[in-house]
Amino acid sequence: MSPSAAVPMSVPTAVPVVPRVSVDEALEGFFGPLVDVLESIVFFAVPIGEAQLPLLVVWLFGGAVFLTVLVGFKPWRDLPHSLKIIRGHYNRYDDPGQVTSFQALATELSGTVGLGNIAGVAVAISIGGPGASLWIIIAGLLGMSVKMAEAVLGQKYRRVHANGTISGGPMYYLRDGLAERGLPRLGKVLSYAFAVFMMIGALGAGNVFQANQLAAQVTLATGGEDSFFAGSAWLIGLGVAVVAGTVILGGITSIARWTSKLTPLMAMLYLGCVLVILAVNITQLPAAIGLMFSSAFTGEGVTGGLVGVAIIGIQRAVFSNAAGVGTAGLAHSVTKNRRPAQEGFVAAWEPFIDSVVICTMTALAVIVTGQYLNTSSDGVGITTAAFATVNSVFPYLLTVCVVLFAFSTILSYSYYGKKATGYLFGDSWIAERLYDLVWVVMIVVGAAVSLDTVIRFSDAMFFLMTVPNLLGVFLLARVIRREVFGHREDLRTGQLPLVAHADRSTIMGHPTTGARADTGPSVVET
Repeated sequence: MSPSAAVPMSVPTAVPVVPRVSVDEALEGFFGPLVDVLESIVFFAVPIGEAQLPLLVVWLFGGAVFLTVLVGFKPWRDLPHSLKIIRGHYNRYDDPGQVTSFQALATELSGTVGLGNIAGVAVAISIGGPGASLWIIIAGLLGMSVKMAEAVLGQKYRRVHANGTISGGPMYYLRDGLAERGLPRLGKVLSYAFAVFMMIGALGAGNVFQANQLAAQVTLATGGEDSFFAGSAWLIGLGVAVVAGTVILGGITSIARWTSKLTPLMAMLYLGCVLVILAVNITQLPAAIGLMFSSAFTGEGVTGGLVGVAIIGIQRAVFSNAAGVGTAGLAHSVTKNRRPAQEGFVAAWEPFIDSVVICTMTALAVIVTGQYLNTSSDGVGITTAAFATVNSVFPYLLTVCVVLFAFSTILSYSYYGKKATGYLFGDSWIAERLYDLVWVVMIVVGAAVSLDTVIRFSDAMFFLMTVPNLLGVFLLARVIRREVFGHREDLRTGQLPLVAHADRSTIMGHPTTGARADTGPSVVET
């Protein structure tokens, strides 16, 4: 008798139930231990009293202090000159390059101004108290010199191809700059390490995480569990992927056109909302500002006291503005320019806008509404609650800001990851296009599943970039100082005249119209 014959037909055979494993769980089981080890190395911390100090923060903050002294605090002193560069007063529309200084500024800001400014600041203040925001400001001011250094080097060592396109960024100044110093082997190792870290780190931190948070916020704003998108967040990802793919496949000029419009729009919308919150709570504003200063140096209620609150604030700033990661070198290497130092003066203002202006506005909104005392919500939840104190419509405006911030980050980091990939494969156009396609697909994947392990892994890789990048910057310190001080001296002695009005580039890269050709070369800024 066969085994099956012994079972009556009316009684179903018991079928073993195989538990369903999600993508997140599968990745966690396979990569989890590796990611745990990687994170323990990258974010290794040493105890300082009762606080834990990540060595990565020391590396970034110490580098910022060194470079600020190296360039003689010039980023803080040359705002008028920076504004003239941004407006195209020193650039011709036919200078070699693919985008203008303003477009490069917008592209880099679109990558750094994001969820960290909304959620990260709120978390920092809820943990470290209002004083953490003052340390965010201090770290942002010091970070200006780091971005200046990256942009100067990115411009100086870029490569202009025969078809007018440009390859540049940390990969090139690490390789070619260190070769000039007699360190070609070290330069190659650092450049390839940076490219690998950027290729992977950008895909996670600049794509998967952004798409996931964008989809989550839209789902929440449209009803949460009752939303049409609940369980179907991939539809949001698909919509974003279609629009982003159209822009990304157009290259840096297409990305720059979009970011140069999106960045001012999203900044004005967000800052406008915060200004309304501050106006409604105007009587609380003086106390909030006073609290920022007083608690910054006492650290009351924070583990580690003063040291603890400083660590929290500085860490939030360096993670938010990405000074030291090398992205400024990529964004500003492709500008229409003939003098490397000019881009340094422009890039220097990115940490100021990101950490000093936008992060401070978020901090004030959270403090004046009392939401910094809210320990039951996550970062976005705290900021949403602060917005909701004004009007029920404001959380929806915050959702629009989150969507714009995340989308713009997806655009800018696609370029950074693509150029790193191209470098690894010998400036291969095919490799760059394949990366573009993978990037667009991962937007849908990121929206559909959280991929926590992928995000943790890419975050670690992202901040690993600071090791080869800053090491190279330190070794090229003389080049940076020579370019910056030489530029300022030429400006002082009149050897750097304004470009004739008829030949100038507009902020969007077009020739000036209706201009007189005799109004420029003799004009000198002092």
